[in-house]
Amino acid sequence: MTNPLLEQHLLPEFSRIKAEHIEPAIDQLLARNRSRIEQLTADPSVLSWETLVLQLDELNDELSRAWSPASHLNAVMNSDELREAYNRCLPKLSEYWTELGQNQALFKAYQALSEGEGYQRMSPEQRKVIDNALRDFKLSGINLPVEQQQRYAELRKKLSALTTGFSENVLDATQGWFHHTQNEADLQGMPEHAIAAAAQAASTRELQGWVITLDFPAYYAVLTYADNRGLREQLYRAYSTRASDQGPNAGKWDNSGVMQEILELRHELAALLGFSSYADYSLATKMAESPEQVLGFLRDLAEKSKPVAQQELQELSDFAAELDGTAELMPWDVSYYAEKLKQQRYEVSQQMLRPYFPLPKVLDGLIALVDKLFGVQIREMDSFDSWHDDVRMFELSRDGETLAYCYLDPFARSNKRGGAWMDGCRVRRRCVDGKLQLPVAYLVCNFTPPLNGKPALLTHDEVTTLFHEFGHGLHHMLTRIEYADISGINGVAWDAVELPSQFLENWCWEPEGLALMSAHHETGEPLPQALLDKMLAAKHFQAGMMMVRQIEFSLFDFRLHHEFQPGVTDIQALLNQVRDEVSVIQPPAENRFQHSFSHIFAGGYAAGYYSYKWAEVLSADAFSRFEEEGVLNPTTGRDFRENILEKGGSAEPMELFVAFRGREPSVEPLLRHSGITGRA
Repeated sequence: MTNPLLEQHLLPEFSRIKAEHIEPAIDQLLARNRSRIEQLTADPSVLSWETLVLQLDELNDELSRAWSPASHLNAVMNSDELREAYNRCLPKLSEYWTELGQNQALFKAYQALSEGEGYQRMSPEQRKVIDNALRDFKLSGINLPVEQQQRYAELRKKLSALTTGFSENVLDATQGWFHHTQNEADLQGMPEHAIAAAAQAASTRELQGWVITLDFPAYYAVLTYADNRGLREQLYRAYSTRASDQGPNAGKWDNSGVMQEILELRHELAALLGFSSYADYSLATKMAESPEQVLGFLRDLAEKSKPVAQQELQELSDFAAELDGTAELMPWDVSYYAEKLKQQRYEVSQQMLRPYFPLPKVLDGLIALVDKLFGVQIREMDSFDSWHDDVRMFELSRDGETLAYCYLDPFARSNKRGGAWMDGCRVRRRCVDGKLQLPVAYLVCNFTPPLNGKPALLTHDEVTTLFHEFGHGLHHMLTRIEYADISGINGVAWDAVELPSQFLENWCWEPEGLALMSAHHETGEPLPQALLDKMLAAKHFQAGMMMVRQIEFSLFDFRLHHEFQPGVTDIQALLNQVRDEVSVIQPPAENRFQHSFSHIFAGGYAAGYYSYKWAEVLSADAFSRFEEEGVLNPTTGRDFRENILEKGGSAEPMELFVAFRGREPSVEPLLRHSGITGRA
């Protein structure tokens, strides 16, 4: 029987992929690649772009095309069998990529290409591929003595297993706790859709009444709307102690030792390569030039934002005391009273807006906006192979030319990783046989599914989440670059990669954009002007508190990776220091937020979480050009597409930004868009 992961079609055949297919396919491709790479570097006299770079690109893309659907299924349809197969392959892949980064023959071959007379005749894109490769060889320890190279390989392998273990602990801890009640009064104040979802969660467990899980939509609904303060506290304590030594499942799925080991191995890895900290190592591939620059950037934002946040917290405390006699505002009260204050002040709430954002209409608006701004048409496909009935698929084209394909998996379900993300299924590249491989994206969200015959109704926050991830998708799918290493989001500095995603969120706040994406799910009436005015007036509500929260995460991550010393650094103590410096509300001592901070312990954001704020400066300033020239101006949209989205990682981010904006970025549009400028 053929292995579907080895059959290289345009799109994966998900319905045929089973857990037992994964390891044999990966083993076969790794063995084939190792053999071919040896052949490619055997004769230095015949080295060229075509005989080396393109051939290696082909080999690694085939491996990526096999691993991508396997990795994706592990995230969206997790099972014991998939997890085991995935975890068996991870160390093998880590070992392969480490070997590649330390392959002396390959390094010398790339060096020879960069020093040969043909280098200057190459295109700027080809030179960028070679320059990036040489940089990455050095960051993989190519210049280390053999024993240290072996240690580097061990560190990479262990880190791969540990970060996966961290993620699995968070998933298991999230699914390993729920609150069951048969008393409907416990749910008073919660929206109808959240109560219906809780009833459905109980039914799937064959229980009477209602079940509230730690999946984010359920957790958010309780913290924001439940009048029952005891229930809010119970959910908060369970959620904020997941995968830790505290809380209702203390010691179960505990990430304490995992985090410590990850940090120790990262510190050792950076030191092996000659960096004084993992933060220094991380910045070698980013826009930011030094740890001091990043810390200065974050502290400057904190200085401007904290007085505003303190003022907002005082207003919220006063409101809670006046409304309910709440003497001390606790973390499980903040979202609840914030929503009530927002409703009182602006007479608007996420729940009031939800009926106007049915998912089908939001998608129609997104499609219309992409057409108006970028001249790209999006068509839903009727027939395709999938992993779940909820999944939809779209084709992107321009001027009759098919550009890309996109899967959308919109709804929360069990055995699916929480959060929202975009990932590449296929990358755009010119194959050795001359054919063009089109990019394919996965777009994954965790919205509340349709209930009681109604379409899925999104909060405005969820609409911006969808636009954010689709911004990443456009970066991946609209690229015109034909070399995999710098195509789409590949090769883009990590602190610039959020530019297109945060940029696209802006239209969720513009009347012209909202008109395209909103209509009442029953009557079809547009979002009323009065409600729109209130929503826009509320845009900056508690912007200072949100800003310092993001700065807290960013500063904790960066300081942790910059200052970490094995056996000396106390993770909790450092987090407490950061909170003392920038936060306005202190959590209980048992809070273990860091134990589920997957971005930095299981994602790609280690010493890079600041990237969200860094890229927000870029995105706010890029959007300010649309504010000047018209938010639906197709000429400005074409410039953004041509200078940012199409270029991928083919040039330095600052160079691309200046080409679009005409100057280097300013922080002022971010402060204005965030409502920080002109306040306390």
